[in-house]
Amino acid sequence: MPMTATEKLDLTNIGLMIISCCVAMVIPFELFLFVYAILGPLHYLTEISWLHDRNYYTKGKYDAVILFIIGALITLSFFSNKLDIDFPLGFDANLNYIALVGSLIFVTIKNPFYRVGAFIVLIFSSQISQHYLLFFTVFIPTLIHVYVFTALFMLYGALKSKSRFGLLSVGMLVLCPILLFTLFPTTSFYGPSMYSRGVYDLFKIVNISWLQKVNHVPDQPSMQHWDNLVFHSKEGMLAMRFIAFAYTYHYLNWFSKTKIIQWHNVPKARFAVVIIVWLISIAIYIRDYAIGLQWLVFLSFMHVLLEFPLNMTSIIGIGRSLKERVIKAPVKA
Repeated sequence: MPMTATEKLDLTNIGLMIISCCVAMVIPFELFLFVYAILGPLHYLTEISWLHDRNYYTKGKYDAVILFIIGALITLSFFSNKLDIDFPLGFDANLNYIALVGSLIFVTIKNPFYRVGAFIVLIFSSQISQHYLLFFTVFIPTLIHVYVFTALFMLYGALKSKSRFGLLSVGMLVLCPILLFTLFPTTSFYGPSMYSRGVYDLFKIVNISWLQKVNHVPDQPSMQHWDNLVFHSKEGMLAMRFIAFAYTYHYLNWFSKTKIIQWHNVPKARFAVVIIVWLISIAIYIRDYAIGLQWLVFLSFMHVLLEFPLNMTSIIGIGRSLKERVIKAPVKA
């Protein structure tokens, strides 16, 4: 039986996972910094463009405007020190909570009256996020976005397409982190260079949060102690393997589906703008990585927030597909 285009894509993605896993095992810091600067900007731009043509998978015409406003406010909080603006503690956590749960409202409720009521409840309940600051401010925009939501999107696609290799690719995505944490656990291969360490300071809050919550590492007396754990300890290196793999495959998964989802099929003028901004972004990253990160922080936040309705659509779709399979399953006597 000949393979369909979807099945060929699933096999391709399995190969991409294996490659990402192998490179992440050897040079995790350098791999992350490379893909974040080269593939990251193109991913932000093309995904936002693709979502725009699909009304961001929401039921309201202007739902994305709310997410844009939230993204702008989160960006302001990111630069609060430089702008000399004081935001309440947990302000960005509240906003991420509202964006995430609000996206569920966007994709499930169309009636304006019910929407207003749901958002009133949502805003009053947003204080819940104060008890989960790391979850909403660190893990949602990073590892949950690039790994958990990618896995859910793949599972939704596998259930819809009924590809022979769809579920296998999802299983491989689950298996790769297990391999990264178990294969050669005491071997760091190549430690990060001084340049990589300096640049990665911009991201190490993710590693520190991982070590605290997953490895239960207690608070350290100084940032130098945290640096030793992040860059030189066994736990730090294993965490970085997973982070590098998750980001690398997240980007590769998006670009591997070009023919399927047709993100490149947009007006020529818009596509030209995307390519120009992407090339400028790479040039800035090469010139000064820190400035490159600041240059794209708004787009980075926006592509995470604008993807929330699609994430909710995937979760709902998975539930429906599993429900249909259970209902259609023959009852054994």
